[in-house]
Amino acid sequence: MNTNHHQRPGHSRFRRSRALPLALTALGGALLTGCQQVNQTLSIGDMSSGYNREIFWMSVWAIALSIIIFIGVSYALFYTVNKFREDKHDAPPAQFHGNNRLEVILVVVPVIIVVFLSVLTVRSMARLNPTPQNVVNIDVLGRQFWWNFAYPEAPAAAGGVVTNGNEIIIPTRQQVALTITSGDVIHGFWAPNIGGQRAAMPAVKKTWQVDTDRPGAYQGNCSQLCGASHANMRYKVVALEPERYNTFITAARAYRAPEPAPGSAEARGYTLFMQGKTSTGALSCAACHRVQGTPAAGAAGPDLSFFGTRRTLGAGMWEGERAREMLHEWIKHSPQVKPGSLMPTYDGSEYRVNGKIQKGGILTDAEIDDVSAYIRSLKLPEEADYWQGTPVIGAKGGSQ
Repeated sequence: MNTNHHQRPGHSRFRRSRALPLALTALGGALLTGCQQVNQTLSIGDMSSGYNREIFWMSVWAIALSIIIFIGVSYALFYTVNKFREDKHDAPPAQFHGNNRLEVILVVVPVIIVVFLSVLTVRSMARLNPTPQNVVNIDVLGRQFWWNFAYPEAPAAAGGVVTNGNEIIIPTRQQVALTITSGDVIHGFWAPNIGGQRAAMPAVKKTWQVDTDRPGAYQGNCSQLCGASHANMRYKVVALEPERYNTFITAARAYRAPEPAPGSAEARGYTLFMQGKTSTGALSCAACHRVQGTPAAGAAGPDLSFFGTRRTLGAGMWEGERAREMLHEWIKHSPQVKPGSLMPTYDGSEYRVNGKIQKGGILTDAEIDDVSAYIRSLKLPEEADYWQGTPVIGAKGGSQ
């Protein structure tokens, strides 16, 4: 995505007291260089998140005590070395039992420091871990190599619940409870600007809270090595003002995929999407993907109900215009452009699923363009477009 578009400066109240978090921003960037979006930086010192604020101030005490201990130990070391240098003391050293006062100090002071830090840690855990009332609940499913986000409290008129692939929409100034799990191996869910990281483990569901006071699009990544495209397993967190978020949820609940005009490219693409092409062995997309308001109810791949509204492709590998340009190649032979992708090919080439070689079906370039036209037509109403006017946080030359 061209991150120079749709950007505006952050609220002024978030620009105050930014000096201390700058160090954490640099640290976060260094730690995540290998997996972050090129034009969007990440920050574990983003003070718009209540989670990050709590961890930051707890860390201030730990860092301050570490500095004091370092200075004290260094002073004692240099003082002792200087005072008892060999050239100042020729006589044999005096023999004595020990310094009981010093031994007590060396034991008691570390214990006090550890207890103090433990109290701070337990206090922060007590504040962050319990799920408060009136939260927005979102179910997060991680799979090789993409994310699915479902809203269990938002039933869709067409059946099921509101779901979106690789782009999670949350409200600002409200706690969001994420219930995280995995459909295959262990993944790591981490969007540093909105909160800490959590493991997504098979057959295990863990709930924790994230939040932000600042509207914008944030970068998220898988932080646990999970296979060939671990670094390509990204997602976007789009935080909206409560009014815009409610507009999105209302439109998403009422959404039904539009019926293509007869004879149009979208209509031809719809037929191929639902039925595939048995004469050439091309599998149907509906077997793996869900589209709200249609017979497509697959769960093996990301939900495509609002694909035309999304600005990312391949779990964040491409954004904006580049995503649009790559859509044809993605459908044609996904495993070739994203290592480890389990999506079948449609150019007759081979791909691997669970260690077994599979032969892909065949669609012509024109047929692939028809499928592309159909899934690009799957859009939310304009007023519910969560990307419209949303600043990209951390984008080069944009909001920080």
